[in-house]
Amino acid sequence: MNNEGKRVTSTARKLKYMWLAKLFSAFLTVDIMIAFVFIGASVYFTEKQGLGSFKFDNSRAVYKEGDITVYEAYGSGNISKKVQLLFDSDLKIVTYQVADDEGLHDVIRLDTVISILNTVAIWLVCIQLFVLIGELFSSSRQIRRRLQPLNDLAQTTSRLSNISFDETKVHNLEDAIAKISPTGPNGTLNTTDADLKGLEKAINSLLERMRESYRQQSRFVSDASHELRTPIAVIQGYVNMLDRWGKEDETILNESIEAIKNESEQMKKLVEQLLFLARGDSGRNQLNFETFSLNDMMQEVYEESLMIDEKHMYEFKGDSEAFVYADISMLKQTARILVENAAKYTLVKDVISLRCGINVDGISYFSVQDNGIGMKESDVSHVFERFYRSDVARDKKTGGTGLGLSIAKWIIEKHEGYFEVLSREEIGTRISVVLPLKTIG
Repeated sequence: MNNEGKRVTSTARKLKYMWLAKLFSAFLTVDIMIAFVFIGASVYFTEKQGLGSFKFDNSRAVYKEGDITVYEAYGSGNISKKVQLLFDSDLKIVTYQVADDEGLHDVIRLDTVISILNTVAIWLVCIQLFVLIGELFSSSRQIRRRLQPLNDLAQTTSRLSNISFDETKVHNLEDAIAKISPTGPNGTLNTTDADLKGLEKAINSLLERMRESYRQQSRFVSDASHELRTPIAVIQGYVNMLDRWGKEDETILNESIEAIKNESEQMKKLVEQLLFLARGDSGRNQLNFETFSLNDMMQEVYEESLMIDEKHMYEFKGDSEAFVYADISMLKQTARILVENAAKYTLVKDVISLRCGINVDGISYFSVQDNGIGMKESDVSHVFERFYRSDVARDKKTGGTGLGLSIAKWIIEKHEGYFEVLSREEIGTRISVVLPLKTIG
């Protein structure tokens, strides 16, 4: 442990010095750049003040007059001018002298500029030194903290490599695994070995997920078998009746044919829905996303409903600004399921309202509202479960498989959307489909 701590400290110290060297280099580069920019700007504005429009296009001459160093530059313009930059060895006297052919034209003192530059440089260097000193004392601690996970990993690896191999642990683990019943209610892995507690927890969590999946599949198969048994029993009953009396009795013949057709259609629909959910569970339902008008889609569903269902009154209120990025066929199937569901539990000649638009959060949605029987509050949380139908819905004998809303739920979940359900008994139900912002095209 001490050796590992020394290694971490040594590594942190090296990283600290590397970081301080880079920081110092960055500060030095910034200082040089600031100095060049400051001096260049000062010279530019000084020349503009002394010469107006002036450009240097001839050779420069340098000579000394006692303690004064003179830089000369000749420029071309409306008149010929000569610029002299004079400063002493201590940079205390720095002037621009601008002269033409007739003599001295202007003298500009740069002492103030140099003084400001010195002041800025002193403050800048002080701030940078303060930052460097702060990093000197704080960076080591920060680097060690960032290196701590690597240090912990190294120590754990070292500890694991030093664990002696015990064959009895392996045999105990094999025996414990052999006793597990994956489908049993309480089959868990228990080795009573503290070193294997983490492994036990992981395996038991996996077993619980497997059992839950098994329970869901068993419930699904059981419910599907129950739902299929009813239409098969009805068909078989009418076939037997036809065999006994339907050959001579035309009334029984017509009744039986009509019943067999209805039950066959119901069974076909159930099987198609079961296959859809089975393909969805196995990931074989493919969605094709595109940007389209939600308003146009709901308008089509509204017009279809008017043609198909003459027993109810339909109204539609849309929003031409509502667009979504979705699978249009799947989304339309969801809308049809909601409309069909509303029609089942709404009295003849009652109104079913279709809506689409953008809510206050800027999210597109569509909804179907009826004035039907409504639902109990306890039923609302279960309406999207497979084969679930409330007691009231069963008493009304509206038919249906109890899978429509489950299919709608699967579709909307694949679009990363959600449902909002508002229902009151004897008043009606409104189901809204809300699509998240990121699915809007």
